[in-house]
Amino acid sequence: MKLKNWGNRPWTVNFRAKSQPLPESVDFAVIGGGFTGLAAAAWLKRLAPEKSVALLEAETFGSGASGHTGGMALAESAAGNLPGLGDVLSGYQKILDELRVEGDLHLPGVYELGRTTPLKNSPVRWSDSGELRAVNEVAGGTIDPGKVVTGLAGAAERSGALLFEHANVERCEFQSPLLLHTPLGILRARQVLFATNAYSLELTRWEQRTESCFTLAVATENLTDPALQEIGLGEGKPFYTVDLPYLWGRLLGKQVIFGSGLVHFSDWREMYSLNVETGPAAEAFSRLENRIRSLHPKLRGASFTNRWGGPISISEGWIPIFERHPESADAVVLGGYSGHGVAQSVYLGAWAAEALLGKRELPKWKSPG
Repeated sequence: MKLKNWGNRPWTVNFRAKSQPLPESVDFAVIGGGFTGLAAAAWLKRLAPEKSVALLEAETFGSGASGHTGGMALAESAAGNLPGLGDVLSGYQKILDELRVEGDLHLPGVYELGRTTPLKNSPVRWSDSGELRAVNEVAGGTIDPGKVVTGLAGAAERSGALLFEHANVERCEFQSPLLLHTPLGILRARQVLFATNAYSLELTRWEQRTESCFTLAVATENLTDPALQEIGLGEGKPFYTVDLPYLWGRLLGKQVIFGSGLVHFSDWREMYSLNVETGPAAEAFSRLENRIRSLHPKLRGASFTNRWGGPISISEGWIPIFERHPESADAVVLGGYSGHGVAQSVYLGAWAAEALLGKRELPKWKSPG
């Protein structure tokens, strides 16, 4: 599969699966090598080391949303605190600790920015379709996505999960066992987790339930400590707006990452040929950079060292899809985080592992439609 041009993200994934033959059958197959799939595979082997687990990734680990996210970890779903969701951030931290994943997790809190009544001590005062100030502070923080993908893949491998890259699941026969057709051969699996998120909507039957878009981010050059203080980011807290036009951001060392904007597709496969240097993506980057330079005098002359983007799966009502596959009770589908997937994906990936093992029920989250 030809690699697309999604720009130069500021982190790297330092893991590649070793070459090995595909087994004929496994107890569990996980499809998708991002945060969700890697966490699920590692958690399955942690809870049931005697069971066989194979993870199939169409490209390389982190080649989708997980390796191209902005790395902001939030406590709730995009739709808020869903029934039975629990403490996502605490659970996320526990999973990373138990799997010995070092992902530069920092949880200083997150500012919600708005154009209404600000907090008395708001450090942010930007010009952006009105005066943009901090209006609230919520739980959350940041990670290094490259390190988390690398760490989760290493944890899965150490646990004994069989990891395969360039193993696109071309189709699935929903029988017992399930038959997964890949370039490496046919894999029989007693149970399957589909963790493909914005990809393979025909496999998950999500064609009418989610929209796969491409979202953008840029990183400034290193700024001085006085400049960071002046623009209101000296505390190192990430932020996102609660009204439109949308904007989010975080620090990465002395760089400031800002993100906003969506590129829409008529078919999710168009992401494979997207080039951030041309067309709608290039135009969106130009608008975003001009907007950032207008936020504050200290950003007026800012230059940008990184421009990149990645997939986002927007689900109905912004509620994650976490349920049995419509064609088989032996398959679970999980994704559609609508921009809140950094912590949720790992947290729910572990939950999915527990559900596949019969140790936990799936939630009953329903979209408003």
